[in-house]
Amino acid sequence: MARSKPNALEALRKLGEERRLLDAREVSLREEAAAELGRLLINGDTASIDPAKLKQLIRASMTLGIDTALSRLSAP
Repeated sequence: MARSKPNALEALRKLGEERRLLDAREVSLREEAAAELGRLLINGDTASIDPAKLKQLIRASMTLGIDTALSRLSAP
């Protein structure tokens, strides 16, 4: 028996639903990351860091990507 051809409209609906789920997950993960960063800043010794420099550090880290920035900062 021949397989029926997938319905393009149904595939688009499914893709749209997957996109909505991924968007919701991204929002949730961003909120978790912000909370984690907030805890790190509160618990760390950020009082001695100039706010403008801290902002610059965070922007640079976000541009590089957190994993890349962390690996570069922890390199010997």
